[in-house]
Amino acid sequence: MSTTTTQTATTVRTQDDLIRSVWARRVLAIGRIVIGFSFLWPFLDKTFGLGFTTPAERAWINGGTPAQGYLGNLDPAQPLSGLFQDLFLNPVGDTLFMIGLLGIGVAMIAGAGLRIAAVTGALLMVFMYLVALPWIGEPATNPIIDSHWHEALLLIIAAATLAGDTWGLGKWWASTAIVQRFPWLR
Repeated sequence: MSTTTTQTATTVRTQDDLIRSVWARRVLAIGRIVIGFSFLWPFLDKTFGLGFTTPAERAWINGGTPAQGYLGNLDPAQPLSGLFQDLFLNPVGDTLFMIGLLGIGVAMIAGAGLRIAAVTGALLMVFMYLVALPWIGEPATNPIIDSHWHEALLLIIAAATLAGDTWGLGKWWASTAIVQRFPWLR
């Protein structure tokens, strides 16, 4: 008579299971870190007024309004600008925008929480695309696709390929009890 045992422990899936090439894993890690920094940097610049796109007098810590500043300067010809101004042209909109930039940037750079960062970041990019459609107002180089699409796709690719496992905290994060219980936090 033979006996079999069943495995009760959850097997953690890693990037190595998905991507066999070491070089591909490294390229995905670099892409993850780059897109993370492209979210973290505006947070830092808008918070402290480092002078790149936000002067010190318009910094968030000095009473500046980052989301309101963007939404307030929209072309009135944009059909959805009024809707987004009604929803986010307030201090709550500024806070949500800044927390989003910080959270997405930190998650991508650290390599943990990539699914949430990808979903929220892609949603932020969709909103930013819809509020300033490239075929209305100023002429664009491409009337349909702009950098918001690229950024959203990089976020999604990083999460889908578990890019946080290479040069990040992804493997450790996946093994924590919270992620074992709630895998969508991966």
